[in-house]
This record gives sequence, structure tokens and C-alpha cells, in this order.
Amino acid sequence: MFAAALMIAALGSWVPARWPSGDPDTLELLNGTPVNCLLLERREWSAAFAKAASERKIGVMGVVRPGGDAAQAVRTAKEQSLSGVVLEGDFADDALKPARAAAESAELAWVELPSRRGIRFNSNADVLGTYQGVWPGIHPEDEKDKSHAMPSGGPWIDTNTGFLRYAAAMNRGTFWMGVTPAPIKAGEIAKVDRYLMAIGDAGMVGARWIVALDDDFNKRLMARESTAVRDWKRIAQHLAFYEAHAETHRLPPYGQMAVVQDAASGALLSGSVLDMIAVKHTPIRPVPGERLSLEALSKAAMAVNLDPAALTAEQKQVLTAFSRAGGTVLNGPPGWKMPATSKNGLTVDDTDVKKLEEIWKEMNSMINRRNLGVRLFNVSSMLSYLQSSADGKRAVLQLVNYSGYPIENITAHVLGKFKKIRIYTPDGKEKALEPYDIEEGVATGMDIASVPAFAMLILEQ
Repeated sequence: MFAAALMIAALGSWVPARWPSGDPDTLELLNGTPVNCLLLERREWSAAFAKAASERKIGVMGVVRPGGDAAQAVRTAKEQSLSGVVLEGDFADDALKPARAAAESAELAWVELPSRRGIRFNSNADVLGTYQGVWPGIHPEDEKDKSHAMPSGGPWIDTNTGFLRYAAAMNRGTFWMGVTPAPIKAGEIAKVDRYLMAIGDAGMVGARWIVALDDDFNKRLMARESTAVRDWKRIAQHLAFYEAHAETHRLPPYGQMAVVQDAASGALLSGSVLDMIAVKHTPIRPVPGERLSLEALSKAAMAVNLDPAALTAEQKQVLTAFSRAGGTVLNGPPGWKMPATSKNGLTVDDTDVKKLEEIWKEMNSMINRRNLGVRLFNVSSMLSYLQSSADGKRAVLQLVNYSGYPIENITAHVLGKFKKIRIYTPDGKEKALEPYDIEEGVATGMDIASVPAFAMLILEQ
């Protein structure tokens, strides 16, 4: 049997997926995929399935939701030989503590997927996560046929990356993004691209999306319908891409702009300041207020302080010292506040966008077309993420395409002089790019012919 103790030890490396069936025969669909951890609803729990999965070295975790005896559910998971449990939702402490104690006693792996506001960032858990997120993609037009746009003027991309950047700054463990598919119209078949966007949206910043297919896709896949199997293999191919490049997750984010932000100033929201700046492809590094220090601001040229009133005297001194050392500090307007997340509210609304416009004008003026790490061209429907080694000799530029069709003729200007550039895509193709010097500052230019769903560029001096 695949020991539960080994499951707990390796939990941070598991690639999770919600699985719709407790039939052991369905496990063959995982052959050749990186998926090695299945989340099963309680109606599907069975010792037979867990045993068959264990023989394939696949962990099975039972999903437990609020409303019942969570501790008893954990004990039932142990009786059914499951590897662990996932507590999905917001549990009261008097339910959470005995459930955790039961899991520890039974040596079961444990993952919590609360709302964003319920994440225990300081718990030192191997895996943190949330069920609450937006479904990635270009924001559709509203009923009045009026396209949405950010204050930056770019298209409104529904993304969890801003929040995930903050989560990574708060906790260095693995993060699971548990958002499930947005509903589709009856009779329609969802395009596979929507799942690729979800993979890239999380994978770009080092998180893992918990693979979750819509009901129709699941039904067709379990029936081995040819189109569903083909699309499933493509999803697996794109998951494998990020697992093959897992070492890049250890590289810190690079950017000469730091954003001092906490939950109270919108760090848990999607579509907030971090996403707004990312749409302009300006590399940013979130710095939680509680971790603000001169070391955290190292290599930054600018710092945006969204909520000056929330800082302690010591934290304010850090920003003062940063400014005296030559850094530029932009403080949020007096009285400027972003709303905290609620159970059902995790994105900015039209009123919030107007608030963002107040600070965006100043931020845009401060950036003023400067290269703060990378400048990108012809990427209005894409997001990027730049990382760099401490010595600056190696950089990784990731691009995720949210349009649903390949984007061509992309240009990137990355700070630093790099002699070797290679681009990697999920189809397994690897290609060398020809670097060229850029006159504006010490930067390297490169031209990218096409990016389908996502791509990774590795640059070396």
C-alpha cells in the first residue's frame, strides 16, 4: 500500500484534480499524466478505489464540507483507506480543531481550502489553498454590449495572479487554487482553452490549479468519448509543462516596483492594484506590510504604499529610509481604501474601479514608460511574470495568453545583457531566440513568433 506517511511527506509535490468517479477503472485515464492526487466527493469514497489508486502511487483525498461532523468524516476517510482529507469551505474552530486532531491521529494528509479571507497564511502548512477565485479569461461584454476595461486602458482579464503573488509573498509553501469552471450554456461544449488558461493562470506564479472539469466534460471523459479524451490529453500535456519546469518556481519575482499591500488594502481581491499593474506588464513585487523591511525592498526603485495610515511607526521608518537611499515612494491618496473581501465578493466592482483610477494616474506617471524589468509589445490579451536569480545572471519570463487563440509577433525588452535565450512551450518544442541590444538602458531585446496558451523564456548571460 502507498503509505499515508509518504503522502504527507510528498504533499507539496502532488498535482491535484477533482475526480468525478469512484470507479477504479477510471484510473487508467491518468496514465501518462502528471496528476497524482485525486479529490473525491464523499459519495465516491471507497476502499477499493483508494487501494487501486495506491497501487498506482496516486493519493486520494476526501473532500469534507461544513455542515456535518467534520471529525467523524475524517475518521470515515481513514476507514475507507483514503490518503487524506481536504476541508473545503469556512469551518468554525470548534469543528476544525477536532477534525485536525483526528487527521493527525490517523496520519492523514490535510489541506484546507477556505475562502480567501479564511486562509491561515502563518500556519506554515506545506500546502495552502482556497476554493474562492475567478475563472480566468478575458472579461465578457456586459448586457449593454459595453466592453469592460481596467483604469490602465487594457482589457479586463479575469485572473487570480495578483492574489497569488501576494499569497506567495506570505507563504513559501505550495498553493492550490480551487476555483471550479464557470457555468456553460445548456447544449454547449466548453472549449479546452478555458482549462489551459486556468492552468497557466496559477502555474505562471508557481501555484497549482486543482484540475476541475465541467459536468458535461466529466461525463464524456468517463465514457471515453474520443473528443473528451483528446482534450484531456491536451490538459495533461499543459500540466506536465509546468511540472517539467518546477525548478523555476524557486526563482524570486523580479521587478523594480514594490507594492506594499495587505488584506485590508485589497491584496485578497482580484482586479485590484496588483492585477492592474500586471495588465501593463510592469513587473511588480508585493510586499506585505507585516514583512516590510529594507531587505524586502532591495533592488526596488519604486514603492507604492497603498494604505499609509495602516503602517506602524517602524514600517513608516523603513519607507523613509528607502526614500533617503534614492527610492521613490508613492503613497495612496488620503482616505483611499479598498474594500476587504467578503464571502461572495472577491473582485472589484464599478465603484472600486473609480477608486483605482485615483491612484492609477499617479502610478502611471511614476512608471512613465520606464523599463522596470521588462517591456512587452503586442500582448494586450496576455499577462507576464518575470523572475531572476539573485546575481541577475539568469532570468525567466513567463507569458500566459487569455485570448483563446495564438498571439503572434511579440517583442520583449528585458533588463540586463543576455547572450542565450530559449523559449519553451507545452507542445515540447524548444527554440533558441536571437538576442539583440536595446538602446534604452541596459536591456536585451527578443522577438517571439507566436504564443499559443503559454510560453516560458529562459535567459542566461
